[in-house]
Amino acid sequence: MEIPMKSRRRFLATSLAAGVLAVHRSTFAHGNAEHADKAASDTPKEQQQWGIAGDAKAVSRAIAIVMTDEMRFVPDRIEVRLGETIRFTHENRGAVMHEMVVGTPKTLAEHAEMMQRFPEMEHDEPWMSHVAPGGRGEMIWHFNRAGEFQFACLIPGHFQAGMIGTIKVG
Repeated sequence: MEIPMKSRRRFLATSLAAGVLAVHRSTFAHGNAEHADKAASDTPKEQQQWGIAGDAKAVSRAIAIVMTDEMRFVPDRIEVRLGETIRFTHENRGAVMHEMVVGTPKTLAEHAEMMQRFPEMEHDEPWMSHVAPGGRGEMIWHFNRAGEFQFACLIPGHFQAGMIGTIKVG
């Protein structure tokens, strides 16, 4: 399935901006700094191949995800019913920053490659949760598309070390 042109343009624009900003900024989004929290209303909802940002009032269940420095998620396989809105709660039990990013295998691999080239790239989308060492986070996602998707930590080296999980929506 092809990525919509709007998403590709945003991805390319973000990548270019990240490269320019990396030269001018001394802060690192994926060091041990947390990403700024944004109110849900600050981010327009945009349909993705793997679903759309969910509303807290529509949450049907919560799934706890543990992130470790062994470069693993626990659990690493999740089954979701089509139409469910899930509150993912994240606990980083490690000593380094971790994140959970939901997407297709292709979009995650492409983003991981971009993060390798631009590790200072800042990004904050509703399908991402960044969790500082010893910290907690959450993400609310509505699964309105059937299929098999993935979640991964895209911090440079983590994805490559196998920090990937599977979400089956049926």
